Amino acid sequence: MTSTKKAVRAARVIIVDDHPVVRLGIRQMLATEPSLTVCGEADSVEGALQACAASDVDLAIVDLSLGKVSGLELIKELHAQHPDLAILVLSMHDESLFAQRALRAGARGYLQKHEAIEGLVDAIHHVLSGKVYVSDTVAQQVLASLRGTSPAPTDQLSTLTDREIQVLERVGRGSSTAEIARDLGVSVKTIETYRSNIKAKLNLKSALDLVRYATSWIERP
Repeated sequence: MTSTKKAVRAARVIIVDDHPVVRLGIRQMLATEPSLTVCGEADSVEGALQACAASDVDLAIVDLSLGKVSGLELIKELHAQHPDLAILVLSMHDESLFAQRALRAGARGYLQKHEAIEGLVDAIHHVLSGKVYVSDTVAQQVLASLRGTSPAPTDQLSTLTDREIQVLERVGRGSSTAEIARDLGVSVKTIETYRSNIKAKLNLKSALDLVRYATSWIERP
């Protein structure tokens, strides 16, 4: 009698990034991994939600900069709609500011883009196995937070809420208050309140100071 080994299904991956070159690079990196298959791509929150609804996806690789809506909002929505979906953030944003926010939103891992060539495949297998993937620095921050021993934030940006961070990024990209309000589905008055809170927390005196700070911030490497 000839025994047959049951084939193991390759994990299905969707790539969510608003840069086509980045998506192509990730797809090419994963093409050499027989245990992984890219089943879809998206460049927006709407596209990502549609792709995950249409396919049996195991893992979503998500960037945090997705145009009008923050990747954090996408992570929250994906986690709510697909609680078993593994989500790995692959972003250029500073992990000290965004990693814990992403984990709280529902991600299982956070990897900065400059580490992707050496670490992406390992990070993917890590989160697919049910584990959390972060750098040693972030892991220590998370443990300190759970123990209640986290020091008070010394970086003023760390005092901003997720929504305030999102508004700050949109301001830095040149969006008007009305445009931000429309895209986030809130009133202009609400966005004005966010802007006032951001200025207070960052010790900025005027609207021009806010624009200058936001523009400088998003242009940082």
